[in-house]
Amino acid sequence: MLLVVRFLFGIGEAGAYPNIAIALAKWFPANERGQAQAIIWGASRLGAGLTPLVVIPIQQSYGWEASFYVLGFVGVIWVIFWQFWHKEEPTEAKDISANELKEILAKRQLDNHGAKTSIFKLLQNKNLGYLMAMYACYATGVYFFQTWLPKYLQQGRGVSENELKLIGSAPFLLAALGCFLGGFFSDIAVKKYDKKWGRRIVPIIGLGISGICLIISALTINNTVAIILLSLGMAFMDVTAPVAWAVSMDIGGTRSGSISGAMNSAGLLAAYFSTVSFGYLATNFGYNFPVLLLGIIVMIGAFLWLKINPEETI
Repeated sequence: MLLVVRFLFGIGEAGAYPNIAIALAKWFPANERGQAQAIIWGASRLGAGLTPLVVIPIQQSYGWEASFYVLGFVGVIWVIFWQFWHKEEPTEAKDISANELKEILAKRQLDNHGAKTSIFKLLQNKNLGYLMAMYACYATGVYFFQTWLPKYLQQGRGVSENELKLIGSAPFLLAALGCFLGGFFSDIAVKKYDKKWGRRIVPIIGLGISGICLIISALTINNTVAIILLSLGMAFMDVTAPVAWAVSMDIGGTRSGSISGAMNSAGLLAAYFSTVSFGYLATNFGYNFPVLLLGIIVMIGAFLWLKINPEETI
């Protein structure tokens, strides 16, 4: 039953970020997309960082089932709120000023990029291909933190459950900061330089530093140093998230949902295979070896940004 629930949850959750990209593309000027995505992704990481502080006490006091009821109830409340509050187009909202509406419509750059094209035709686009490959590298690194980090710290480095409750949130809280800063710095860089390098420079630096942090963390025997490096690694890694989704909106236009969906699918597929592979590699070569490989993969993602052109629409 848990497998079925997990599968259905994944189906329901999968469309969240692509649909958010569509909503942001309609509601924000193009030069503010990085900031908008930064707030979305920063909030998601903040939620992940606070989760152990909320869920673990609930599980310890009332059992693991109680945490499912609490989180499920919160989700239902949010769905009801969103259904009544969200408007598809800014023109449908009553609480927006005429000047703000004019600026959004003038600067959101939602021109149709051509005739309708099948998803298979879109997948042949090299620019999208590089974006998907980069996001696969990024997601491979991120999902280590979301799936294997607690077990890695406990079984690979001997961290106790009580210690884990205190330090397990650190990477996600720093990642929230990385998301916030990544999107804002990217928009600033776009205004100072151009969209091509303004979108590239932040994730190139972020993924590069992140890869170095992961590699060194795998090589050190000091747990404190490793945890600090892992936390910094995720923080620098996550400057990529808002920029990648902003780029999917930049090159997608009215196809933002399809483009961001393809990018996200590539990331989730890579994350699935990396999650399964991590267990095999950890069992046969030790827990630090797959972390070392993750650092290399993340650095490859940094170099792939040199092939992505945010100014080349699809």
